[in-house]
Amino acid sequence: MVNLETKWLEDFVALANTRSFSASARQRHVTQPAFSRRIRSLEQAVGVTLVDRSTTPVDLTPQGQLFLVTARNMVEQLNESLGHLRGLSMANEALDIVAAHSLALSFFPPWISRLQKGVGELPTRLVAMNVGDAIHVLREGNCDLMLAYYDPYATMQLDAEVFPSFSIGQVKMVPVSLPDESGKPRFPLEGRQEVPYLAYTQGAFLGRSVRMLLKNDPLRMRLRVVYETAMAEGLKGMVLQGVGMAWIPDFCIREELNSGRLVRAGAESYDVPLEIRLYRCSLVHKPGVEKLWRQMMKLPRDFLQA
Repeated sequence: MVNLETKWLEDFVALANTRSFSASARQRHVTQPAFSRRIRSLEQAVGVTLVDRSTTPVDLTPQGQLFLVTARNMVEQLNESLGHLRGLSMANEALDIVAAHSLALSFFPPWISRLQKGVGELPTRLVAMNVGDAIHVLREGNCDLMLAYYDPYATMQLDAEVFPSFSIGQVKMVPVSLPDESGKPRFPLEGRQEVPYLAYTQGAFLGRSVRMLLKNDPLRMRLRVVYETAMAEGLKGMVLQGVGMAWIPDFCIREELNSGRLVRAGAESYDVPLEIRLYRCSLVHKPGVEKLWRQMMKLPRDFLQA
């Protein structure tokens, strides 16, 4: 049985109508490289070449012309059925947002609530994933927006013109520990003793930020890694169990610090500043994203900041 994705069929119908990969990519709200890969995937699935790429504008091969009839019928029937079931208009289409795990859990809910006070109701679908996967999804045109920490060292390799962004938060990672009986940190960074350290895994974005802080600091020689995970919430849980100390974004531990359940493990010089940004791909022209971006440009800068 041939394994076909509906979006491939819709891509092929769009290409047959425009005879242009770039125009079709804009119409389908994806980047041109992503669109080209999807057409290739369709050809591999059906086992024949559907598009003659040697001509300008592109043309369909004889097999492509024959397959176009089937593709159009399938797309039309599916859209008719879904439209009947959903009864939804495109005007209310939700925006697909991908976000780093810590941002999805602790930052996004209050921020989106605040944003909606400025732009009105904003239907959204949020998926949490690591930063590397989120960037891949954004580049492939498989999401509308990405919520991520800004990378000052440019290791994310996102062209600012192709992937414009809004700065929406200035936060910091704070070294924290359970308090001892006197209210002081159970695992302080000051001193000469070895410190049980709850660390981010090697590929985690937040872990790289901590490593940059400690790069030339003798403290790193006293940190004994006793646990690793990619997620800040996972480290927070282990800190609350008294296993060791960790650097955690302040918005994740605000209540715990205020109540005294957690305390600083070190001075403010050990804080790691972070900037949070909302990214989009300028090559994708989805009406809902365009509208939101225009509305955000009109809002005062301090309104966008969490």
